[in-house]
Amino acid sequence: MTPQRTMTPRRTVVRHAPGKLFVAGEYAVVDPGNPAILTAVDRHIGVTVSGTGDAPGPGESAVVISTDLGSQNVPWRWHEGRLVVCGPDGEQEAGKGLAYVASAVETVGRLLTERGLPVPALNIAITSRLHDNGRKYGLGSSGAVTVATVSAVAAFGGLDLSADERYRLALLATARLDPKGSGGDLAASTWGGWIAYRAPDRAFVLDLARRVGVDRALKAPWPGHEVRRLPAPAGLTLEVGWTGEPVSTAALVSDLHRRNWRGSASHHRFVEATNDCVNAAITAMESGDDQGLLDQIRRARGELARLDDEVGLGIFTTKLTRLCDAAEAVGGAAKPSGAGGGDCGIALLDAEASRDISQVRQRWAEAGVLPLPIRPALEGIEE
Repeated sequence: MTPQRTMTPRRTVVRHAPGKLFVAGEYAVVDPGNPAILTAVDRHIGVTVSGTGDAPGPGESAVVISTDLGSQNVPWRWHEGRLVVCGPDGEQEAGKGLAYVASAVETVGRLLTERGLPVPALNIAITSRLHDNGRKYGLGSSGAVTVATVSAVAAFGGLDLSADERYRLALLATARLDPKGSGGDLAASTWGGWIAYRAPDRAFVLDLARRVGVDRALKAPWPGHEVRRLPAPAGLTLEVGWTGEPVSTAALVSDLHRRNWRGSASHHRFVEATNDCVNAAITAMESGDDQGLLDQIRRARGELARLDDEVGLGIFTTKLTRLCDAAEAVGGAAKPSGAGGGDCGIALLDAEASRDISQVRQRWAEAGVLPLPIRPALEGIEE
């Protein structure tokens, strides 16, 4: 006798998560408890989740993921609590680019199961404004798509989660794939605005979830972790330049670790100086001291340059150096945003000095740096 399938109501949930920019604290923030400053940006990744109408049979696809960055729908099936791509080699290859989405679904699915709720069959559609013709801008697309997927799938499954719970689920999902990632992008996408961020110990939280389950891990203390909102600098404008050279943050951080930098005298000196710089920048923002913030951004650039000289990681490219020099020539402050090696750089300039802002944009264009019309986003995840 053929088993009866249960019908689920057809409905749709949409969530948008903003991208991010690192303002200060790169590399040091990878270590638990070290501070960084980030801002969310007004470019988003959208995730739309809808039901398939039927519960999947054995071996049938339970999740279908599509994205405007690819040309095909990728079907997945559940196997021992994990999602496995169905179909031929082409779909297997397409599935590799959707690893963060799949991990987000798996993590939410585990929480649903622990709370005694069914894991529904899903259609997931992704749209991105954090790419240019398939090339990423370096605005935290992996983090944004993870946060948006967690939020949309959780809501579709009937979970009413706080911002902190959504962040924690996203962190568990990404740390399974890249435990070296700080999670700062996830925090910026979740809360929005300008934030001070300290990363939790990812090995600890992954082990905690393995031992006690996702639900209890969401409620437990996470050593080192902190997020708090910061006031935006009132008299400064944030300018963003894209080098057109995409780079993998995970690859650069892994390369740094392979060079036995962690635990070295250079590592300790860099972390100490960077932490002091970030804490001073936070104090400047909270007291409305724009000049003090500019001083610390220049100092943060210097610390990254010193690290680059010592380790030879390739943080500063010719375009990023010229981006920074152009801003400093008019009294502003600038630095790479994130791991460097390409992607974006940021500049803080006097908001009232329109001629200086135009000059910087012109010099960026002459250097092959594309000025992006990006502003800080006040809100995080949105419907």
